[in-house]
Amino acid sequence: MNTTSQVAEQRFVLENVVGTTADGPDSEIIEAVLEGVGQFAAGEWLPLRKVGDEVGATLSDSGVRLPTGYRDAYKAYVDGGWGTIGVAEAWGGQGLPFSIQTAVLETLGTANLAFALCPTLTVGAVEALEHHGSPEQQRLYLPKLATGEWTGTMNLTEPQAGSDVGALRSRAEPRTDGTWSITGTKIFISFGDHDLTDNIVHLVLARTPDAPAGTKGISLFLVPKYRLDASGAPGETNDVRVVSIEHKMGLHASPTCVLSFGDNGDCVGELIGPIGGGMRAMFTMMNNARLNVGLQGVQVAEAATQKAVLYALDRVQGVRATGAARIVEFPDVRRMLLRMKAQTQAARALVYYAAGLVDRKQRGDQDAASRLEILTPLAKAHATDIGCEVSSLGVQVHGGMGYIEETGASQFFRDARITPIYEGTNGIQAADLVGRKLSLENGAVMSSLIDDIRRDGRSEHLITLAEQCDELSRRLRGLDADDRLAASYPFLTMLSTAVAGWLMERQIDAAADDAFGRSKRTIARFYLDQIVPEALGLRAAALQPAKALYELDADALAAW
Repeated sequence: MNTTSQVAEQRFVLENVVGTTADGPDSEIIEAVLEGVGQFAAGEWLPLRKVGDEVGATLSDSGVRLPTGYRDAYKAYVDGGWGTIGVAEAWGGQGLPFSIQTAVLETLGTANLAFALCPTLTVGAVEALEHHGSPEQQRLYLPKLATGEWTGTMNLTEPQAGSDVGALRSRAEPRTDGTWSITGTKIFISFGDHDLTDNIVHLVLARTPDAPAGTKGISLFLVPKYRLDASGAPGETNDVRVVSIEHKMGLHASPTCVLSFGDNGDCVGELIGPIGGGMRAMFTMMNNARLNVGLQGVQVAEAATQKAVLYALDRVQGVRATGAARIVEFPDVRRMLLRMKAQTQAARALVYYAAGLVDRKQRGDQDAASRLEILTPLAKAHATDIGCEVSSLGVQVHGGMGYIEETGASQFFRDARITPIYEGTNGIQAADLVGRKLSLENGAVMSSLIDDIRRDGRSEHLITLAEQCDELSRRLRGLDADDRLAASYPFLTMLSTAVAGWLMERQIDAAADDAFGRSKRTIARFYLDQIVPEALGLRAAALQPAKALYELDADALAAW
């Protein structure tokens, strides 16, 4: 893990894309945080990546266990204060911007993607309680969640519901003391159980008696693994049972649990916010999680790129004019490595820019809040698509050795593949973009974004792509729902590439005339000259009506 190059890139993007130092901490603080977490991640979390993949989480009679070394490494994370970076000082946090917290999570996930899911989910739980929890809930739970001494989870999905959250059946019945009795089963709960901390705080969606059907009848409940005693410490167990953990393609050190609540009728939860306000509260957590899942695409792309570059510099195979050559000397390998670097840097710029909008929104900037609505599906979907592409290219650079587990290249590919699926599939993100976000303020929010790209852009390809996005955004708003959905994914990719290209071009202007600056300009130009033009070709797909998808009936898809 090359922390030096990653810190230089992170600092540059924070300063020149996000503008963190303009309204936030000075550059010395940012440098200290980035350097410190880089050293921590390389020393404590990176060495566990391989055993985490090979051994993974296991389920015993006493609950889920992580491989040897994980508990100590997590304790070092808590002791180092890395969980407190973006949490308000009122709850024991350091109060630094969300964009700095984003960079810290990126470094942790580059070292060990599966392990970093644990604090990533806790960040979302903290935000949900900050916005929707009662003063007493905040007092009891936020200080422990802020440090990472306790971890948080998000419990939406049920076996019969999948992405249709409105179909969930978990129940919450009122108890005489103002708390609620929770029953039901949740699936796909990341870090739903583990042995890293002495408590886990579950945020659980459930229905109250006589609640209306659909999402309007859903409420949110705080359900700790262990109830708190009079002193606020974990006490008796709260009737939350781990039914099983999933056997997955990747992320083996991140236990994905099936949880059963209230098997014995003794699972106690507290209402968060009003009855029926569950989706509003949960979306606070989900939108945070979607940006952080996009960040996972950056994490895995960065890790795969670093590994591929080192392999290409070391592997001697074939002959060039000067004799035996390292594979890095061959044009196609150079193409792959430059593409990996360009896509990774573009994804980072996209996600960090969205994180900067979160900071501006928190300072009361309504324009930033509106633009964040559009950037969230782009950051989640496009950055995770890039994570999959770049990790696949990493296997290709390794050649046949990339397909061999011992080299470690395949782990990135396996770990990355879930990221376009969870926290709302990328197809759902595309549907959200064309179904809701295009029409924000009668299209003014989208127009403002595209106008900024056109005004600042100098690359002919980028300007053309921005114009295509403008044309399509106007046309799509007038189509029926199916035609909009048929166009949604190519349009999302086009718009994401346009935004990333705009942010990459801005970095060319800011790059100094030194080794880092020359590298930055070369990689950014590669993106503008070779990747942006590819997105131009998606216009034709975006213009095809939905009927093309239904020329064959459903049975014919299986018959021929």
